[in-house]
Amino acid sequence: MLGDLPTRKIIHVDMDAFYASVEQMDNPELKGKPLAVGGGGTRGVVSAASYEARKFGVRSAMSGVKARRLCPELLFVRPRFERYSEISKKIRTIFYDYTDLVEPLSLDEAYLDVTNNKKGNPSASLIAEEIRTRIFKEVGLTASAGISVNKFIAKVASDYNKPNGQKTVNPEEVLDFLESLDIRKFYGIGKVTAEKMYQKGIFTGTDLKSKTLEFLETNFGKSGKYYYYVVRGIHNSEVKPNRIRKSLAAERTFNENLSSEIFMLEKLDNIANEVSKRLKRSKVAGKTVTLKIKYSDFTLQTRSKTVPYFISDKDIIMETTKELLYQERLSNSVRLLGISLSNLNTEKVNKKIEQKVVSAQLKFEF
Repeated sequence: MLGDLPTRKIIHVDMDAFYASVEQMDNPELKGKPLAVGGGGTRGVVSAASYEARKFGVRSAMSGVKARRLCPELLFVRPRFERYSEISKKIRTIFYDYTDLVEPLSLDEAYLDVTNNKKGNPSASLIAEEIRTRIFKEVGLTASAGISVNKFIAKVASDYNKPNGQKTVNPEEVLDFLESLDIRKFYGIGKVTAEKMYQKGIFTGTDLKSKTLEFLETNFGKSGKYYYYVVRGIHNSEVKPNRIRKSLAAERTFNENLSSEIFMLEKLDNIANEVSKRLKRSKVAGKTVTLKIKYSDFTLQTRSKTVPYFISDKDIIMETTKELLYQERLSNSVRLLGISLSNLNTEKVNKKIEQKVVSAQLKFEF
């Protein structure tokens, strides 16, 4: 089945501990020390952790309290997203020297289709190595890369030799690579799904491949079909350089719970201002405003309203958000508030870029 698919050369580049590495680069005193980007207070959350901190079990999305408990010497720094964005743009400039088919996933990772590249280099592995070397020399940071025939395998492979390494999975190696893989390494299988798979006797790619499509759809819903095909090396998604943003949001977690709508208005005003700035910076506007409320018991509620025109102005966003806040009474005190704009005007101009299908007879040199 794999031989019948269009042949591509895909690189997934993933920066190593990006936020933390930028902080250590900008402040040499932090180098070699366990570092967390984020809040270290009672409500703070780790956005990123250096490899020195990861040795203690510190991970992103972990509470600051737990992180400090695991690593008492852990240093916390506040995130500087404008700086991370600045560095990210420099890295993407390097990508575009090799191909225009670049699909950023976030500030610190992207897919590159180098099947037909600007350097005329037939080796995707050598291109990935050259890109990683340039990032280190020109930016000062290390990156890891995965190279293979599709986005899924490249993504999985990029995590294989982290940090500062790369892994190539050649076409003839794909099936053996996936069959030997621990199920937790499959992109798209999270902790909860992995536990469910364990209960069904699925621990490796071989175990997953032994299950029928009907079994996987019955036990894992719509995702079952995805699992069935990717373990067979089938993932047809192209690298989309015009990847369209579908929403834009900002949120804040508070040091103390808020129990009155009056106290929330000032916080929401600041959040609305941040959303408005991000919309204007991205030159987009949206019609659907969503208010996100996380209560002190960690239950989550969202309230949405769609207006008849595209908005990006802070005052209009806040006016709609205020209406959503008073839509119904709060069920508990609040620890987090967020505002997002969706139904963006980018969706109206989302046009697919046509890509020539590379002949299956194309000689592959990884």
